[in-house]
Amino acid sequence: MSCALALVVGELAANAVCHGRVPGRDFGLRLVLDETAGLVRAEVADAAADKRPPLATPVVPPEGEAGRGLPLVYVPAERWGWEPREPVGKTVWAECALGGPGTVREGV
Repeated sequence: MSCALALVVGELAANAVCHGRVPGRDFGLRLVLDETAGLVRAEVADAAADKRPPLATPVVPPEGEAGRGLPLVYVPAERWGWEPREPVGKTVWAECALGGPGTVREGV
């Protein structure tokens, strides 16, 4: 789980720096442990409300140099998404199972 979480956090942070940067504003990172659900939630907030993650998997040509980042998030994550952030921006989040992908406890 630690490798999957590190990958997810690194990619979300890189996306915030590359695609969510607004001059004079930083991005925020928050990790939340939910032992009951067996999940760690990574949240990365940035100030660019108009630049939202795609809802569907983008088609990237083999020779393409960009567009592979979000699959690095949603493959190891149990779920991911984004939500508006007040007063400005958005928060992109992903939840990783403590035991690795696909090991969330029954009933959760």
